[in-house]
Amino acid sequence: MADPLPDRAVKGRGAVGNPAGRFEATARHAVDDGWSAGVAQWDGEGEDAPAGPPTTLAVDRARRIITRNDSPDVPFDRSINPYRGCEHGCIYCFARPTHAYLGLSPGRDFETRLFHKPDAPDLLGAELRRPGYRPATLAFGANTDPYQPVERRTRLTRRLLAVLADFRHPVGLITKSDLVTRDLDILGPMGAAGLASLCVSLTTLDSALARRMEPRAVTPARRLKTIERAAGAGLPVAVLTSPIIPGLNDWELERLLAAGAAAGATSANYIVVRLPHEVGDLFEQWLAVHYPDRAAKVMNTLRRLRNGRRYDATYGRRMTGEGIEARLLADRFATACRHHRMGRRGFHLDTSQFRVPPRSGDQLSLL
Repeated sequence: MADPLPDRAVKGRGAVGNPAGRFEATARHAVDDGWSAGVAQWDGEGEDAPAGPPTTLAVDRARRIITRNDSPDVPFDRSINPYRGCEHGCIYCFARPTHAYLGLSPGRDFETRLFHKPDAPDLLGAELRRPGYRPATLAFGANTDPYQPVERRTRLTRRLLAVLADFRHPVGLITKSDLVTRDLDILGPMGAAGLASLCVSLTTLDSALARRMEPRAVTPARRLKTIERAAGAGLPVAVLTSPIIPGLNDWELERLLAAGAAAGATSANYIVVRLPHEVGDLFEQWLAVHYPDRAAKVMNTLRRLRNGRRYDATYGRRMTGEGIEARLLADRFATACRHHRMGRRGFHLDTSQFRVPPRSGDQLSLL
């Protein structure tokens, strides 16, 4: 029987493997058939690296575009996800398991086999025109990044924002991309009117760690510049120092908040890394390849934060963990926020300005 090939890192991709999703009846394993002299391994440095799989973009035919949730520890009840999958390839992404519902791998498939909703702006307009609709802040980026690289080509997020601007509907965006600055012509005036806010994810100031952990996201320096430009355009900006990964970036917490505040962020939040379903195995594989010297320390600390488990999905604990180390982390965060006069990030924007714009041919209102 042929020997199985080990999982390997490839340049520009986060996951080091592509395991089958949890709903699949079979699993596939690459084996050494004797024809190859070996498989190159990328260590996260330099340009000499094996080529990764290309990115594909398919159509997702959704019937509705607004997703609702009733989670007690999520500060919004509705969101929009223009894309399924995310090319940024962040190894820690808690959205990876959603690809299993498509019969695809939460590993490398999640980063390379993407789906978009080209009719999303029309669907959004139709939902906002429903007679019983009541406005509340719509979150973009709660699952996958609305400004991932394919957005440069599709301009889908921009078209959705144009719809929201027409309806004067509040929107809160979460991204780690500087592409959001392209849309400041829309978001700046909305922000000044209390209708938009931005949260920029800043996980590390270490460019080498960022390149391994978030391979196709922009550099930390460009994220700080994004905060600066957005704040200068009148858009309220928060810095999201998430995920906090003990043993990797937890020591940077105060530095991240200081850098975000200096760039113009006025509020902040954090989440301890979450490893639901397949993400746990993918994350441990990634640690073993890129940081074998500290992999055991990282996972042992996470288990202490999660009551002995790799992940605890209990509301009220899943974002922060529990125990003395979780309390110390929360105290550090609160102290740094007070020092920099930063509040906690919120999604409470103005809903009183909402109005349904007239369509061509509509009878004019007498009001």
